[in-house]
Amino acid sequence: MQTHFTEDQLRDPGIARANEILRACVHCGFCTATCPTYQVLGDELDSPRGRIYLIKDMLENDRPADEKTVRHIDRCLSCLACMTTCPSGVHYMHLVDHARAHIERTYRRPFRDRALRWLVAKTLPYPARFRVAMRLARLGRPVAGLLPDARLRAMLAMVPERLPKRSPNDRPQVFAALGARRMRVALLTGCAQRVLDTDINDATIRLLRRLGCEVVIARGMGCCGALTHHMGRAGDSHAMAARAIRAWSAEIAGEGLDAIVVNTSGCGTTIKDYGHMFAGDPLEAEARAVAERALDISELVERLGLPEGRGGMRVAYHAACSLQHGQQIRTAPKALLQRAGFQVVEPADAHLCCGSAGTYNLLQPEISAELKARKVQSLEARDPQVIATGNIGCMMQIGSGTGVPVVHTVELLDWATGGPRPRALDAG
Repeated sequence: MQTHFTEDQLRDPGIARANEILRACVHCGFCTATCPTYQVLGDELDSPRGRIYLIKDMLENDRPADEKTVRHIDRCLSCLACMTTCPSGVHYMHLVDHARAHIERTYRRPFRDRALRWLVAKTLPYPARFRVAMRLARLGRPVAGLLPDARLRAMLAMVPERLPKRSPNDRPQVFAALGARRMRVALLTGCAQRVLDTDINDATIRLLRRLGCEVVIARGMGCCGALTHHMGRAGDSHAMAARAIRAWSAEIAGEGLDAIVVNTSGCGTTIKDYGHMFAGDPLEAEARAVAERALDISELVERLGLPEGRGGMRVAYHAACSLQHGQQIRTAPKALLQRAGFQVVEPADAHLCCGSAGTYNLLQPEISAELKARKVQSLEARDPQVIATGNIGCMMQIGSGTGVPVVHTVELLDWATGGPRPRALDAG
């Protein structure tokens, strides 16, 4: 793709990166075949190729974002299926993230939109606030149908009937390896996950300890910044990411870390990109050191080696977009489940998003609901006893549309190798 940025514009590292990405695009349109929003809406501007044209026009002309551009960029899931499909290696993630930051700087949204996005950004990444918000939201569920805004109705619909108690593992501490120590790893405990499903981190710690890992919950870690990063709130996201980087850097400089393990794949995609996020920043070297150590839980367990298990159930595996497209991890979770003794099946169109996508199901509920219905139908068609996935957002999204139990992959691996049976299998 031809671009016409000026020399002054190209002195901005963000614009220079955008120019590099835009020039890689050859207009082939392969991305439209795997774009979920294009499949649902059928509008070229709701495909990666269409959004690329909008972003190019906006950045090249150095103009504030307009309503049309914002509407179509907001509809993007950042599922990154287009990056898997693209034969030219267009790094759409960096381009759309830059566009979102530009939108937040230059576009004044309607008051209701600003208020809602502020509420999400100031609640979800903070577990204490989020837990209070969930309790208050339960009080509003009986009148959800009377609310004029579909997004508020969607938020209330996603509130679970019960919240688990805070896990005793949810505080800074070190868990010794069971037997000889093979690795020392830090675990990202997440933000929303710590409120919605404490069993995931508990299962992760048990499994890693059995496999010879000393597991560190680093002091001062907090949120990784992924949620606000994909909303274009660069100031918020970089502040959160910097806090996490400093917390892990202190452990690296102290007793050392062999890996930083992440069991929420959306977070993992962002952490692995810290080097790009902090390019030119005083924290760049530390950010790159953290990114180099970041591993999804399935990657780490595959390296450690999983003993054969006693699973036995028929598991439909849902590949989270941030795992299969963002991190290009496709075979490890399925291979581990099979080694643990489970019969693994996959749905049709496994590459398509379930519609969760971080905060997408809250901010774009109509499109999200359509994608959820399609995903649930394809999963249930495989007649599973349980659905497994590697991301809390996908778990909540799919779980709200099916009666089949939905659990994190690590819960099944833990159970099959000596841990407790996942509670979700006995719920209801």
